[in-house]
Amino acid sequence: MAVTYGSRRTVVGAHYGVRDWLAQRVTAALMAIFTLVVLARLLLTSGPIGYDKWAGLFAGQGMKMLTFATIVGLLYHVWVGMRDVWMDYVKPVGVRLVLQIVTIIYLLGCAGWAVQVLWRV
Repeated sequence: MAVTYGSRRTVVGAHYGVRDWLAQRVTAALMAIFTLVVLARLLLTSGPIGYDKWAGLFAGQGMKMLTFATIVGLLYHVWVGMRDVWMDYVKPVGVRLVLQIVTIIYLLGCAGWAVQVLWRV
């Protein structure tokens, strides 16, 4: 007769935390690379920095693609972080679901606005 002590723990979603941890690190690295590229291009620009310089910085297709990838990374980074905050600190399931839906709607709105601004340049 086998004796067991305590409750049997069921683990759901193995490596779920590792995936989110890695996603946060990869998206943070992408944002850091983007920041360094923008700073380098601005430091190499001569003269006063006005609208024309900013528009010129983001006018090239390569910079638009890097900016778009950074925006997508930033939105995913924010989603993972906010979802974890809601899951850790908001215990009523209904309130948590509403907050997650509001967060998704807000992030989709930000994505639409960012893409509109980016491709208007």
